[in-house]
Amino acid sequence: MKNIFRILFLAMIVPLLFQSCREDDFAYKTAEPSFTLYNTTLSSNVLYPTMKDNPFRLTWDNTLGAAAEYNVQISTTEDFAKPVVLGKSSATTFTTSIGNLNNALLQAGYQPYKSQRVYVRVISGSSVSNVIAFDATPYPSAAPVITAPTAGTKIVLDGTNPDGVAAKVAWTDYNYGTDVVYTVEIAPKGSTNFVVLGTVNNLKQLSVSNLVMDQAVLKVGGLANVAADYDLRVTAATTSAGGTLKSTSAVVTVNVTPYQLESYIYAPGGYQGWNPATANTLVSSVSNNIYIGYINFPAAGTEFKFTQARNWDTNWGDDGADGTLEPGGANLKSPGAGYYKITVDLNTKTYTMVPYAIGIVGAYNGWGATPDTVMTWDDAQRKFVTTLALPAGEFKFRINGSWDENYGDSNKDGVLDKGGDNLSVAAAGTYTITYDPFAMTYSIK
Repeated sequence: MKNIFRILFLAMIVPLLFQSCREDDFAYKTAEPSFTLYNTTLSSNVLYPTMKDNPFRLTWDNTLGAAAEYNVQISTTEDFAKPVVLGKSSATTFTTSIGNLNNALLQAGYQPYKSQRVYVRVISGSSVSNVIAFDATPYPSAAPVITAPTAGTKIVLDGTNPDGVAAKVAWTDYNYGTDVVYTVEIAPKGSTNFVVLGTVNNLKQLSVSNLVMDQAVLKVGGLANVAADYDLRVTAATTSAGGTLKSTSAVVTVNVTPYQLESYIYAPGGYQGWNPATANTLVSSVSNNIYIGYINFPAAGTEFKFTQARNWDTNWGDDGADGTLEPGGANLKSPGAGYYKITVDLNTKTYTMVPYAIGIVGAYNGWGATPDTVMTWDDAQRKFVTTLALPAGEFKFRINGSWDENYGDSNKDGVLDKGGDNLSVAAAGTYTITYDPFAMTYSIK
């Protein structure tokens, strides 16, 4: 009889224990929110373009401390499987426009003219608010809308796979009824200094390789191995008898970590005391074993060599003075005095040297009536630099005192164009001017 009671007791207690474990596990998986996001309402759940400047506000409580940084996210699903960042705030309130909300809904995949449930939450580090929801009917944008990558996406570029896809940029747009060229661009967050990532005809997506994105990010000031925010945009261009019409998307901000694209060799020689530690640098902008550098030789026949690092462990010279490099070969010699552009191709073990004095010519010297101001190579910056007293007026860069190769800035974007429009200063003064021969950019300060 006692055994029967024991069996009955165990039969009753085991399901209770099992149920208790299941409830504890469920409670663990559905932890309470860390802070409270308060419900909000829209003046109209049907959004219209006329509402685009109207405010949309969210508020939440302040349980995380004054230093908290908050990210506001929206999602098509309550589990936030694919969240889209609506914006950021360092306060316990967030205000944006209905236009920005509408764009975010389109980026998240909501369909125009269709009422759908919108889920909203706020996160700060590992802390997450409750989820609120409301219905909204977005309106279509009159320009492309980027749907991928979504705002806040982190892109770490892979230097070991330069041809691999770093990001697939996709967008929605109207059917124009004619051919359309889409241009995808990137710029530092908040900047207007956009550079092109690529173009496609009629398609609504572009795959961007690690190499292309790395080159673009570094060109606009990105630092290798340093994550930073960048704005993506897409411009649609259609051409007809009436001309070319363009419409540009709202930007989507992503976080990109570039890699060190450039590689270097060095040129110690008699012009600087044969010290590899302070020798001029030759740069391979895309690490393809083709290096370019600039040296100011004091006299014809000045000797020098190339080294792989800032030491003599691996060095190249030219035994036959025939333009072909040999490991440990004889010293090279400059053809003349002055600045030379030196190109080394370690794929073929060849090199060339051509005169390359970068000068400034303009109203200040009668556009060449007196000699151009020759800029000085600064190896630390890897730029040509000069300090020059200028009157208000125009000037340009040119090579070797000849108009055969001259540079200005037609787009006024800080990027030099061969034969481009004159540069200018608005007031007389002493200016520091730089010229980057690798990125073909300049500065006037």
